[in-house]
Order: sequence, then C-alpha cells, then structure tokens
Amino acid sequence: MQEHQHFVPNRKKRLATLIPLNGPWRNVVDTASIILGSFLIAVAFNLFLLPNQIASGGVSGLSILGKEWLGLEPAYTQWAINIPLLIAGFLLIGKQYGIRSVLGSIVLPLFVYLTKDWAIPTTNPLLGSLYGGIGVGLGIGIVYRGRGSTGGMSILARIVQKYSGLSYSLCVVIMDATVIIMAAFVLSLEQSLYALIGLYVTGKVIDAVEMGLGYSKVAYIISNKTEPITKVILADLDRGLTKLEAKGGYTDDQRTVLMVVVGQNEVPRLKALIRSVDPQAFVIISNAHEVLGEGFKRDEA
Repeated sequence: MQEHQHFVPNRKKRLATLIPLNGPWRNVVDTASIILGSFLIAVAFNLFLLPNQIASGGVSGLSILGKEWLGLEPAYTQWAINIPLLIAGFLLIGKQYGIRSVLGSIVLPLFVYLTKDWAIPTTNPLLGSLYGGIGVGLGIGIVYRGRGSTGGMSILARIVQKYSGLSYSLCVVIMDATVIIMAAFVLSLEQSLYALIGLYVTGKVIDAVEMGLGYSKVAYIISNKTEPITKVILADLDRGLTKLEAKGGYTDDQRTVLMVVVGQNEVPRLKALIRSVDPQAFVIISNAHEVLGEGFKRDEA
C-alpha cells in the first residue's frame, strides 16, 4: 500500500510547457536538435579529433583512418559508409528506425565537409581527445534528445544485435573497440590510447546531456516518528512526500518509509529537519537523474 501526499510548492511553481511534447512543434524541435547536434559533432571532429588523429570509434574514427592511410576525404568516407548502412537499416531493422537515422546520416558528413578548413585550436593529442570527446558527446546527446541518430555504427550495432542476440551496448563496445584496435596498427598504440580517452569522455558527456547535470536527490527515511517528520517536511521544507509501507527484515515489524524528492541545495536542510525530530532516524539519499511531472498539490480535506 502507498499513500501519496501531493502539493504545489509556492516558491517553485513550474511554468507550463511552452512547446507541446507531441504534434508538429515536437517534430520541428526534434529536427532542429538533430541538425544542431550534427553540426557540433562535425566541428569537434574537424577541430580536435581529425588534426590530432584521435580515431575514437564509429564511422568518424574509420574516416580518420581512411584519411591517414589512403588520403580519403573524411566526409566522403562517412557518406560511403552511412548510406549503405542506412539502406541496410531500412531492410533489416525496419522503416521507423531508418527514418530516424536519415537526417543525421546525411547532414553530419555535410557539416564535416563544410567545416573542414576551420582553424585548428590545438595539436596537443590529449587536449584533442578531451575537447573532441566533449564536443562529440554534446552533439550526440542533443541528437538523442531529438529522438534521432547519426546512423553509421549505431545502425550496424542494431543489426548485429538483432541477429546475434547480444545486447546493444555490447555491440557498440565491440564496434568501437574494433576501430580503436585498427587505429593502433594504422596510426600508433599511443594514438589508440588517446582515442580511448576521447571515447570515455564522449560517453560521460552523452549521459550528462541526456540526464542533466542538476540531479535531484531522493531520500528514504526510516523512523519511529514518521508523522512529526512528515509535518516538518510538508510545512518547513515545502516538499511533498510518499509513504511506503514496509516490513523490517529482522523483526518482521510493519513500518512506514517516507520517500521525498528534493533539490541538491535542499539536502542539508532536509537532514537538519529530520535530526531535529528524530536523531536516530535512518536516512538513505541517492541521485534521481530525472524527475517528471508538473508539480503536486496537497489533497485538501
């Protein structure tokens, strides 16, 4: 059993959403996100990854190897790989996945071609891997938020997943690892190590863009004084909470666990309020990467 007490914070009342989540406006926002994200990826590629030979996985990594080994224009290499994979995605995965990949697969190499002559800010491979990873991760994260894809190896990973039974994440790791191993032979072992740094940074930035940096906190409070704690949280912290009915693992006693979501800056105040009521309360606080909802309103009697 659960008991929900809802409220609207007087000092933090959310604004109504300006752009609907569905409908034509959502399609416009998604398209703009894919274009913007692809542009950022291309800029990071030409300013940091390509000049420093950081082949950190994916089709972009293969295009760097093609440039260094055969002298091929990276944009042409990316189109040459993306378009066949896009067709394969339509045939083997389905129309819906292919449609979401079309725009990114086409405009990303185009932006790579258009920004190829931009001034290079650094020839330090460590800086190149770090800032290249940040730029690519930021771009991919924005593309993902636009419900899109840049195609390439992500399509190949989906195909391998479908017919091998492996998880998608493992397929992506295998693809990226293959490119980085190739970089060790085509370029050097040192360059492949820099590529690993870039790949790691890219993954972290993608997570930050998708999940957000300003994590909320969720607190679970176990106490024999749940009612007084509930009152101070509702009145003094101006936050709602949920009561969860639980059973002690050792005693089998029934007890109530309070769950409350707060901002990072509210955690010290929350802990102080709990201590003021019950210094012996058991409190678990962890990150909540995303909290959805338009706010809550305390039920009126």
